[in-house]
Amino acid sequence: MTTTGAHQDAAGATARGWWWWGRRRSAVLDVVLALVSALECAGEGVGFAENAGLPVPVGVLFGLVAGAVLLVRRRWPVAVVLVSIAITPAEMGYLMGIVGLYTLAASEVPRRIIAALAGMSLAAVFIVTYVRVRQDVAAADFETSSWYVPLVSVMLSLGLNAPPVLFGLYIGARRRLMESLRERADSLEQELSLLADRAEQRAQMARVEERTRIAREMHDVVAHRVSLMVVHAAALQAVALKDPQKAVKNAALVGDMGRQALTELRQMLGVLRAEEPQPVAPPPPSASVPLEAVGRAAAAAAAEAASEDGPCLDALDELVEQSRQAGMVVELRVMGEARTYAPDVEQTAYRVVQEALTNVHKHAAGAKVVVRLAHRGDEVAMQVENGPSDGAVADAGLPSGGNGLVGMRERVTALGGVFVSGATDEGGFKVSAVLPVAPASAA
Repeated sequence: MTTTGAHQDAAGATARGWWWWGRRRSAVLDVVLALVSALECAGEGVGFAENAGLPVPVGVLFGLVAGAVLLVRRRWPVAVVLVSIAITPAEMGYLMGIVGLYTLAASEVPRRIIAALAGMSLAAVFIVTYVRVRQDVAAADFETSSWYVPLVSVMLSLGLNAPPVLFGLYIGARRRLMESLRERADSLEQELSLLADRAEQRAQMARVEERTRIAREMHDVVAHRVSLMVVHAAALQAVALKDPQKAVKNAALVGDMGRQALTELRQMLGVLRAEEPQPVAPPPPSASVPLEAVGRAAAAAAAEAASEDGPCLDALDELVEQSRQAGMVVELRVMGEARTYAPDVEQTAYRVVQEALTNVHKHAAGAKVVVRLAHRGDEVAMQVENGPSDGAVADAGLPSGGNGLVGMRERVTALGGVFVSGATDEGGFKVSAVLPVAPASAA
């Protein structure tokens, strides 16, 4: 019978009121055993009634009632064994004693109770057998050795009690082992389900982080370049008729910045369109691959992809020069000995300065800006500070999405750095960031 069929039988038995039986076939088996036991005891009750001087119907009725007790062996195995011990002197209930001892040994009754009842049954069978064999030997009037009657009594008592007890203990231990294995299988299934849910959550988080990273890169590339292009386009419009030479220069700058923006966008899209890696065969069932290791590998791959072909601190001079060509007064101050850092550190530092200059173009037209870059022992610090906006300079009307400072903070904190931004006492704005670094070789 399959597991589903067994569950259906159990459900049907419970619905029909099968009392303590879990399945229909268990109830049928117990009814058949009880009927056979009752018939056996009824037949043996005839001899008991003749020996005790009782009417035969009384002995038969007593045997039927006593043998029918086997029906409750699953619910009250101790009671069945006690009844079999009680009727042993009447030489009745051999089947009930064997089945009762097996059921008792296979049940969850404490071992000391099983041992006590098994010993009582063994003693009762030994005494009855000893008396009966001695009477038969005396009635047969033949000589036997002194050990004959005890030996036969021991062999019969052990033969009727030891096999059912040992077999019942084996079945009970096997049943408990199967239940333990089933519980472990259920527990493992639940753990696998939890691990699968956790892996799905981590995959979802990784997708969200990757989308956020791509959005940050797109914002940095497009916002800065396009902002400078808008500023130069406004200047081109203002001087087109008055100073054709300057207009030509501004037009050339707009073209250069557009080409640079397209180049960076192509690099970014090239990473997204890169050929997908070949699928890796899953590990064998015996192998254990921690999810933390998978997460670390994915994070390392994402960081490598993010830092590949990105800008570095060597390009800060060019970045500042582009803002100067757009009409901004920018001063770059570098402190400490310049070094080469890990690609993600250099790219983050560059993007912080780039986004800060873009915000100055958007929100503080005509303001003077000081860019500071400090190379320290185990960190690199950058600061972009601008003064108040010059009211005489026309605002370029650049739109703002409000994500610049958020993106800078995310970049810096992702590397374990510190990011601070806020207004200054002079009416300007200041952006500061400190990044922990390591030499490029170690990185």
